[in-house]
Amino acid sequence: MLRHRKLPIKFLDEKNFLKRKIDAANDTSLRRVIDHPHFHRNLSIMSDAHHENDGHEHHDDWKKLAILSALSGLFGVLSLIFAQVYPPESTQHWISVAFITLSCLCGGWDALIDGWAALLEKRIDVHLLMIVVAIGAAVVGHAEEGALLLFLFSAAGAIEHYAMFRTRGAIDALLEGAPKHARLIGIDGVESEINVAQLTPGHRIVVLPGELVPADGEVESGESSIDESTLSGEAKPVEKRTGDAVSSGTLNIWGRLVVRVTKAEKDSALQRIVTLIREAQESKAPAQRAIDRWGDIYAIFTLSAATVFFLVQYYILGRPATGTDDSALYRAMTLLVVLSPCALVLSVPSAILAAIASGARQGILFRGGSAVERLADVDYICFDKTGTLTSGQPVVAALEVFPDTGNRLETLSFLLSLESNSTHPFAYAIVKACQAEGAQFLPVTGLSNSPGQGIAGTMNGSRWSVGSREFVGAPIIKGAGLGSDSIISEVWASDGTTVVRVTLVDEIRAESAPTLAALHERKIHTLMLTGDREEAASVAAKKVGIENYAAALTPEAKMQTIRKLSAEGHVVAMVGDGVNDAPGLAAADVAIAMGSRGSDAALESSDVVLTDDRIGRLIGAIELSKAARTAIRFNIALSIGAALTMALVVIFKGAPLSLGVSVHEGSTVIVCLNGLRLLSHRPKIKLT
Repeated sequence: MLRHRKLPIKFLDEKNFLKRKIDAANDTSLRRVIDHPHFHRNLSIMSDAHHENDGHEHHDDWKKLAILSALSGLFGVLSLIFAQVYPPESTQHWISVAFITLSCLCGGWDALIDGWAALLEKRIDVHLLMIVVAIGAAVVGHAEEGALLLFLFSAAGAIEHYAMFRTRGAIDALLEGAPKHARLIGIDGVESEINVAQLTPGHRIVVLPGELVPADGEVESGESSIDESTLSGEAKPVEKRTGDAVSSGTLNIWGRLVVRVTKAEKDSALQRIVTLIREAQESKAPAQRAIDRWGDIYAIFTLSAATVFFLVQYYILGRPATGTDDSALYRAMTLLVVLSPCALVLSVPSAILAAIASGARQGILFRGGSAVERLADVDYICFDKTGTLTSGQPVVAALEVFPDTGNRLETLSFLLSLESNSTHPFAYAIVKACQAEGAQFLPVTGLSNSPGQGIAGTMNGSRWSVGSREFVGAPIIKGAGLGSDSIISEVWASDGTTVVRVTLVDEIRAESAPTLAALHERKIHTLMLTGDREEAASVAAKKVGIENYAAALTPEAKMQTIRKLSAEGHVVAMVGDGVNDAPGLAAADVAIAMGSRGSDAALESSDVVLTDDRIGRLIGAIELSKAARTAIRFNIALSIGAALTMALVVIFKGAPLSLGVSVHEGSTVIVCLNGLRLLSHRPKIKLT
């Protein structure tokens, strides 16, 4: 049913594959080629052309098949009417024959094109089988049943392609809602309208009430509420003030905002989500890959089985070759119909693609069919702490310099300059706190980053490091005296003589505790893996109600913990958002990234992306995955059960070709509609 025509290479998947292989081989020269701007530009152009053509094909296919199917049915009905008016012995009977021929041509036109394309590739597919059956039905004097077969086949094809077209609606809605122009503030302060594609980081733009945000950026001035439902699926507007981040494609509701652009259009949150959905829809589930692998072999088996059945009926059982409803050819054609794998071929993709589209509308991005299937089997979920279970927006509660007789402002300038080069969730809060005291940016040389430990660099001839106390080599100093029920984290900085201790307080996400409780109700074990101190980890674990936790872990230790759980027979998922989570995400059976604040490394290692900062979407993702798995199992059971049952009836008792056609095409339609049902799936519970 779905066309197997050769499409251009999946450029985005190829790009990611190449980068992973190159990184693994540490081939710096090849990496430079992959990262070269011309490579990315050409890759983007070819990828966009491929996706544009692909979407156009699916849009036209279902309409074309629907029209052809309707014409096939109309001509078939006219043929039956004229057959009654002009019986075969009448000289006007040719009118009925003409209409039945037109019915077959309309119903079988698409199957004929695809069947011929398969033959040119030296393959036998289901389209070719349908044409063979229709011709066989005409040979045995039942052209009307062949026309019925082709009519139902084209109708099922139209429904199938319509289902696939509907699953692409999430992408179309995102792209159609993307702004095309922006109000740029020039150097002289004059506003001018430019194309969004011309925006670059550093540009300042104005977003008026009722307008879409043209690009990812940071609010420089103004206040408003932003409707982020296109990206997160959450209808509740989000308040935005100076310093807050805004994303392209979201709607400014009531206030005038001046936004400083931080990302070009191709790197925006909107484009990243579109890319992830496209990659997901092109990535096949394990069950689908298995079906595809055996699809052509099964088609050959079906044709061979019908041929052997004909020979047995004719030569051994002595049935006539043609001429009756009990002839060898008639029964062989019926067997060929009921064994054709139309419904089986559609059993998986109809559910997978609908689940991906449904998830995208809820702020859940499955990066392929494998993730949709695998998440339903997870029985152990590991969580990062900062930015995942906590808000990831800690507040600096204390900023201490030891000894206090040193130059505090200069010391904080060193800290500010280093932390501005860090992607850690704490860095933003530390930078703001240093700037609030008047610290200035200094040039940094010899910058080095140790994920999960800290960052180091040279400024004004001094080598500074920022990170854990052990990483910077600072002595044990009495704490700042904050409450024992606070989630306290410490960041240290030192050049060997001066020590800075930053004490930060983080808050638990409102949805964390209810999410973990819902997971425990579903018999899913939970474990928090954090690089933070034991004291902070203990307080956070108690507040969220997690089963177990492990503190002071390096990224490698997180990865080893996950591998150990997998070795014990668990299907493990990891939820994280930072660079230090990437090894753990890569080791997990299902990697889940927090998409709004997640690092590129975490997103690249993920199978599922929660596009906003709502950890509660994890429950919806699991429910959707289980619903998809149930739909897939039902579809496979129905398609195989219907085929085997009818095959046994045809072999041992015999059945009209029309019955075989109805059961075969009926199961195909049911499979498509059952998959399409997932588009309306919503979580059973809503976490508040």
